Amino acid sequence: MAEPIYKRILLKLSGEALAAGQGFGVDDDRVAEIAAEVADVHRLGVEIGIVVGGGNFFRGTQSKDMDRVQADHMGMLATVINSLALQSAIEKQGVFTRVMSAIEMHQVAEPYIRRRAIRHLEKGRVVIFGAGTGNPYFSTDTAASLRAVEIGAEVIMKATKVDGIYDADPMKVSTATMFEEISFSDVLHKNLKVMDATAISLCRENKLPILVFNLNTRGNIARVVTGEKVGSLVTA
Repeated sequence: MAEPIYKRILLKLSGEALAAGQGFGVDDDRVAEIAAEVADVHRLGVEIGIVVGGGNFFRGTQSKDMDRVQADHMGMLATVINSLALQSAIEKQGVFTRVMSAIEMHQVAEPYIRRRAIRHLEKGRVVIFGAGTGNPYFSTDTAASLRAVEIGAEVIMKATKVDGIYDADPMKVSTATMFEEISFSDVLHKNLKVMDATAISLCRENKLPILVFNLNTRGNIARVVTGEKVGSLVTA
């Protein structure tokens, strides 16, 4: 396989990706497949941080009657469940993995400390960042952008179920056109649902590119890190 063009990446996964077709919970086979891909990339010498959502268990913004802060805290706990599932699957691939939580829960995860996270990466461990930013009103997309900037990642790899960024929903509009490359400003101006506006703005301010790709195509993570033309690139 070709040499990687990135030394350190931040992989953003949705909670739904772990549920596969079930829609809820964790599908062991799908998590094992994702873990195998992560391990393949790790063996190339790439340092990997991961942020995973919690929508396969609970999404705070979908709760109508619950207090928003309480609902967001529940969503953060859901991301920790997913982080632990990923950790188990990746370690079965022979790759040392650490879960770091923005909400302290010493029995199940390390507290998030930036310098410790970077040290784990330098030692060749995959680091999974759980509990979002630790604050309500911020999505896991924003958490991914924040952690990527903090650890000095060279790119955010946003895993989706479509091939990239389109001008319309390709699942609903057959004539939707995919952007191979697009600017942060255009993403915001066109209101494209790549990541939320806070996450996009943070990446723009820190000149951190986002690469959106299809996770359902086996081997795409490795293709992206070795420089193949896959997905859509968001740059300044």
